[in-house]
Amino acid sequence: MDTLQISSSGLTAERLRMDVIAENIANANVTRTNAGGPYRRKIILFAPREDEQSFGQVLGNTMKIGQGVRAVRIVEDQSPFRRVYEPAHPDADGEGMVELPNVNPMMEMVDMIAATRAYEANLAAMNSTKNMISRAINFGK
Repeated sequence: MDTLQISSSGLTAERLRMDVIAENIANANVTRTNAGGPYRRKIILFAPREDEQSFGQVLGNTMKIGQGVRAVRIVEDQSPFRRVYEPAHPDADGEGMVELPNVNPMMEMVDMIAATRAYEANLAAMNSTKNMISRAINFGK
């Protein structure tokens, strides 16, 4: 059952990662936010789950089995904004330069593919575990 919880935590984390990537793509051209200035790309930080440990979890730690993953927080990418010469834009400065979000749609799509593959891997692991549990139950009959 711990294996199902590990895979479940991975599914949840990757779904959140895909949501954040989708937000980044949707705001790739937003030059004015409520906070002021262009949209800043968001990044999700993951960490291992460290819950209260039962005997099974202590045994798992001894055998180097992880407990899953959790999203620690979502942070803003502090890389510089892109500057583009577009004097007709309403947010252009005196030199005609516009600051655009630090979102690279191509990199976001690559991250989305990686998150999707990680999600699929966790789903496959969960299905394999369910099949093994089912076979073990049927074997005992």
